[in-house]
Amino acid sequence: MKLIILDRDGVINRDSDAYIKHPDEWAPIAGSLEAIARLNHAGYRVVIATNQSGLGRGLFNVDQLNAIHQKMFDALSQQGGHIDALFFCPHRPDENCGCRKPKPGLLLEIASRLNADLSEAFFIGDSLKDIQAAQTTGAQPILVLTGNGKTTASQIDDSDNIPVYADLAAAVDALLTNTK
Repeated sequence: MKLIILDRDGVINRDSDAYIKHPDEWAPIAGSLEAIARLNHAGYRVVIATNQSGLGRGLFNVDQLNAIHQKMFDALSQQGGHIDALFFCPHRPDENCGCRKPKPGLLLEIASRLNADLSEAFFIGDSLKDIQAAQTTGAQPILVLTGNGKTTASQIDDSDNIPVYADLAAAVDALLTNTK
């Protein structure tokens, strides 16, 4: 199985320091939805792994989160793409749960539910937490410079050999070119 795991905020859609709390606040990053559709058409299963501590903070509820995701799914469908599964951590950072990235819980749950080998998967993210979660589980991290990516790029060591791309579309271009 060809598997791509994506972070949501800052990779697929614009991020906000005030959190994405309502569907009206969700807006895709240019080219991201088309990139996901290209992955789907190339035979990849595309899964989202996202920290959503706004739930634990009481900033939005599960119904609002589901509405945000439905808007994303609908917009993606218009581009001919889909998400195979979505996993989220609802906990605040101070709750010290095992599913909040950089801890590996979300990725391990994905591997378990999809019977996937994470050493053969790619994880595309914009934060150090995403990179660390991928490394901990053996997935191949890829950094995009959207969202928090520029800050994250200054925090990673060149010796880690983590591929860095301008955005999800550029990462997918490289991935599809290199795996043909």
